[in-house]
Amino acid sequence: MTARASPADHQLATSDNRIEASSAAPGTGASAVPPMEVAIRTSGLTRRFGDLVAVDRLDLRVRAGSIYGLLGPNGAGKSTTIKILITLLPPSEGTAEVAGLDVVREARAVRHHIGYVSQLLSADGGLTGYENLMLSACLYGIPRRERRARIDEALATMELSDAAHRVVSTYSGGMVRRLEIAQATIHHPAVLILDEPTIGLDPIARRAVWEQMRQARRAGKTTILLTTHDMEEADALCDEVGLITHGRLAAHGTPAALKQTIGPTASLDDVFTRYGDPRDEGGSYRDIRGTRRTAERLG
Repeated sequence: MTARASPADHQLATSDNRIEASSAAPGTGASAVPPMEVAIRTSGLTRRFGDLVAVDRLDLRVRAGSIYGLLGPNGAGKSTTIKILITLLPPSEGTAEVAGLDVVREARAVRHHIGYVSQLLSADGGLTGYENLMLSACLYGIPRRERRARIDEALATMELSDAAHRVVSTYSGGMVRRLEIAQATIHHPAVLILDEPTIGLDPIARRAVWEQMRQARRAGKTTILLTTHDMEEADALCDEVGLITHGRLAAHGTPAALKQTIGPTASLDDVFTRYGDPRDEGGSYRDIRGTRRTAERLG
């Protein structure tokens, strides 16, 4: 089903040129980066907040075209690492590259070659799904002549075509999450980063989002980095996982290889328990509050 443009498209279109001039880098309507073997690379990555070392000499490699799971308890350094990778936070030491681009020296280019889905609500509940995607297309600098096709493609990929012109406040939690992934991938990013993408979703909605993530990777040859506390999710989705504790990479490999280090019947929960630090007890009050708000929003 092809979604038709709504009257709001014309309102958005009047500011298209202004949006493109302020937010789009030249030639970034469609993501175009050189072929690469490693999509995300960090070397000695460190971030300090006063005396607190949140990320401690982290060396990370994520293969291009893979789905990589970043695991670890709250407060382990996952969120800080992601903030550095999406250019919201500079490192104290070390380097990080995303899609072959340095996150400090080439921050603007990095932002045009990534998609990011946070735990916070990014879809506007007062707009339709189509209108949300039109806004994203404008912000990413997609040429006007390509926007409707891109929106139709994104809606179809996320199985939201039938709900394109419904107000997002009427969507279920799973539909909102799929729309947010569509918003983050409409410009065909080289790298998609998702923070707890299925938190608060019921099992049916969660598996639907899994399939849409797989589809997004197949359709756009996109590398996906996700954080999750759901070991079943990591096992089902990820080609490789890395377990972070106290800002350091404690274990890394395929889920099968990591489980094998424990025993033939081991699960990723066992891996988490083995390599995690028993002093980690689930993060701070702020971490718990944020997680519960996200679960309430999508539940």
